[in-house]
Amino acid sequence: MQRRNLMKVLGLAGLSFASTGGSGAMAAGKPGGARKPIVLYCDLAVDPAREQEMLDHYHRDFLPAAQSFRGRGFIDLKMLKIRSVIQGRPAPAHGINYRFQLTYESEEQRQVWIRSPQHRRAWPLIENTVLNKDYLVLLTDAV
Repeated sequence: MQRRNLMKVLGLAGLSFASTGGSGAMAAGKPGGARKPIVLYCDLAVDPAREQEMLDHYHRDFLPAAQSFRGRGFIDLKMLKIRSVIQGRPAPAHGINYRFQLTYESEEQRQVWIRSPQHRRAWPLIENTVLNKDYLVLLTDAV
């Protein structure tokens, strides 16, 4: 029973840490009703023959460019390889094998990032490995 309680506490602590970008600022409750971050998701069908190329560009080019916007709204970025659907439908569209996840302090700050020379240089390196450029893009608000 103690192990189960410990896992719950660690899980909640991890959720709190993740939702604040590790800063603790949201958990501390900033005065004045602090805004919560936005999270953008892109479901990508990366060409299996170009998967390693995409990953190389992600780690070498895109991630460092995005991280250069720390202090200007950038919180987190992940490229996630979809392993399996465990529950629920609909499943991702046929061929979707990656989910891109970008977290920013606000949509306004994300817009500055996507208009930047760094983004205009780095995103095509990823997007050029995708089979269908009409990919799903979801903009969400943390609640």
